[in-house]
Amino acid sequence: MVVGKILKQHNIETNHIELGEVELTNVIDPEQLQTIKEELEEVGFELIDDKRNKIIEQIKTLIIQLVHEENGVLKMNLSDFLSEKTKLDYKYISNLFSEMEGQTIEKYFIQQKIEKVKELMVYDELSLSEIAFQLNYSSVAHLSSQFKKVTGLTPSIFKQLNKYTRKAIDKI
Repeated sequence: MVVGKILKQHNIETNHIELGEVELTNVIDPEQLQTIKEELEEVGFELIDDKRNKIIEQIKTLIIQLVHEENGVLKMNLSDFLSEKTKLDYKYISNLFSEMEGQTIEKYFIQQKIEKVKELMVYDELSLSEIAFQLNYSSVAHLSSQFKKVTGLTPSIFKQLNKYTRKAIDKI
């Protein structure tokens, strides 16, 4: 919405706007592009026009959507999913991602899943086994192991610490 508003203020027409991507109807001049870039940076966005950076952002966006909007449920393995969506060879995007991000795609995917686990634990509406099922873990033990590896805490310790750091709305 913010990106759309900035573009509209400058009378720039778009074909579509979605997470991480804008398709303009017409080419804009370099001066106008610089103005848009500066305004986007003021509100915390970055204009990406380098092909390699676009690919990395596309991969991140796909993983974030998969984990946070589709609950991590894949009907195929991650490499096939990303290759299909990007229309690029997985070995190429995997090497590019590792080179530019300093971590593997799989590690990034796991970190996103763990962040989703934390979010669901904070909401305290689902049990750990329900969270494991929802995020397509093979077992609670697998989720717990991955959680500890990424955060340094077991899920139960994380939940205990979280109880002491948050206050209920009616207690504020």
